[in-house]
Amino acid sequence: DRFANPFVAAGLGYIDDVIMPHGTRRRLIRALRTLKGKVQENPWKKHDNIPL
Repeated sequence: DRFANPFVAAGLGYIDDVIMPHGTRRRLIRALRTLKGKVQENPWKKHDNIPL
């Protein structure tokens, strides 16, 4: 009952943002376009597990 309203939870800092239903597609497309060119470089693996 305390967080039945998403704006109350956002005001208290429990969630970052409230996305309205009419803006969901636009926000999702923007997030996917942002991640499209992301290159993730993992550090070189220094030690390996040797099966015994």
